[in-house]
Amino acid sequence: MIVSATPKAVQERIQTAPGIRLIDVRTPMEFQEVHAATATNIPLDTLQPNSIMADVPAHEMVYIICRSGGRGQKACEKLRAAGYTNVMNVEGGTLAWVDCGLPVNRGLKRMSLERQVRILAGSLIIVGVVLGFLVHPAIFGLSAFMGAGLMFAGITNTCGMGLALAKMPWNRVTKNVCETKTGAAG
Repeated sequence: MIVSATPKAVQERIQTAPGIRLIDVRTPMEFQEVHAATATNIPLDTLQPNSIMADVPAHEMVYIICRSGGRGQKACEKLRAAGYTNVMNVEGGTLAWVDCGLPVNRGLKRMSLERQVRILAGSLIIVGVVLGFLVHPAIFGLSAFMGAGLMFAGITNTCGMGLALAKMPWNRVTKNVCETKTGAAG
């Protein structure tokens, strides 16, 4: 079972012990848009438990945050599977952090990966249906494949299309593009 903490409780802990680690496991693009002011970005797909936890004393808690809590939960499970029990998921993720009015850094706003997935999946389904009628009925398989992929993504809470889109050039973060400002959310 993964233990969690509210954003306000984590912020209070950060204020009383400034060295506390808050790791944001979202993609660099999501992190660039808005993140908790003290968070460090280590995307879930690159998370290496031993390198993250190497310099953290066993008695010190490491907090994991993502967009809404799902990827944070997965990151905590990965860290616990590697033998680290001093990890805690931030309830509600960055969305809850912002809703609580806690300090954030904001950067360039971009189209979310979730929205990109919906646009691409919807487009491929429409193309499959149109080409199935106009060219050959076998092309309906494209729409069926996309429907099955969406169903799989919903059941497993993983999205291969989202992972692939995250690696596209327009979703890569470059340091010179990111101008951030610190302040309370709102």
